Amino acid sequence: MSRRVIPVTDFSAIPVISGPAQMPSGVLHDTLARPLRDLRISVTDRCNFRCVYCMPRAVFDKDYAFLPHSALLSFEEIERLARLFVAHGVEKIRLTGGEPLLRKNLEVLIERLARLTTPAGQPLDLTLTTNGSLLARKARSLKDAGLTRVTVSLDALNEPLFRRMNDADFAVADVLDGIAAAQAAGLAPVKVNMVVKHGTNDGEILPMARHFKGSGAVLRFIEYMDVGTSNGWNMAEVLPSADVVTRIAEQFPLVPLDPHSAAETAQRWGYVDGSGEIGVISSVTRAFCASCTRARLSTEGKLYLCLFASGGHDLRALVRGGASDAELGTAVAEIWQGRSDRYSQLRGSATAESRTLDGRRVEMSYIGG
Repeated sequence: MSRRVIPVTDFSAIPVISGPAQMPSGVLHDTLARPLRDLRISVTDRCNFRCVYCMPRAVFDKDYAFLPHSALLSFEEIERLARLFVAHGVEKIRLTGGEPLLRKNLEVLIERLARLTTPAGQPLDLTLTTNGSLLARKARSLKDAGLTRVTVSLDALNEPLFRRMNDADFAVADVLDGIAAAQAAGLAPVKVNMVVKHGTNDGEILPMARHFKGSGAVLRFIEYMDVGTSNGWNMAEVLPSADVVTRIAEQFPLVPLDPHSAAETAQRWGYVDGSGEIGVISSVTRAFCASCTRARLSTEGKLYLCLFASGGHDLRALVRGGASDAELGTAVAEIWQGRSDRYSQLRGSATAESRTLDGRRVEMSYIGG
């Protein structure tokens, strides 16, 4: 059976390379002067959760046709592309999915990527986002392979609610055990991401804040986003981050903290008593397109320039078609330098909608969050 949710690929946008190519190096900038600094690499389109906002079971059921293994980028192909992106200024690589810990022998890929350094000789910030279900058994080997940090998704502490949201009967304890194992292994600071869906799990904001306050983990609240087309997104289900901060501050006084960098997506707030911090990611109510430095490489090698993109650029075709490093590097440079994406800033406008094909956008499960 063919897939019912098909990411659209804009093959016409892939640069046509003719003649000898000299690979550019150094930081690239797009049409809005945004540098290329972060690369998110999806290593699998599969997940063992069926979260209602990402991979709802009504779409991703037992008959859903996931990618065959031959379609996935190999570890060698991922390493090669990553090396070229690093030459163009990428300093941080995040491995995503699907659920990346489902990819067999992932530690081998992490070892390869951990050996890469920036042109200035600095190590990469090598991170991974996971639902945490397999983290307890994997944390030590991930750290030993060279992983720097992990971000764990956890949308509720209430057991029945969490099981309803992941729709795969996984327990809260599985994720909490994974977080503890990551901290013990030195994958710190662990970030814990909670997607807040108004009317579903917003009652868990304070219990989550209370649980992780003083734990050493950084809890971040993410506005429910209109990524893809399969989650039935509705603006009425978005709880503005400002409301989240207000709820927490009424119980635990907060002070604003400076961002770690200009490209940071989360607004940081510290507890007045010094017991840690929270973050809020407001991609719906407070767009951060102007400072976005991220590119996303899908499981099968398509390069996406925006989380809300409708089309990607097929780098796998170039890799498997015999392109040299210089040709691949030139293609990446031309793609990024032509980038003008700013969907969140334009959300709701005719301009934003016209940038999708029939309203379709790539699914979060395909390129990671």
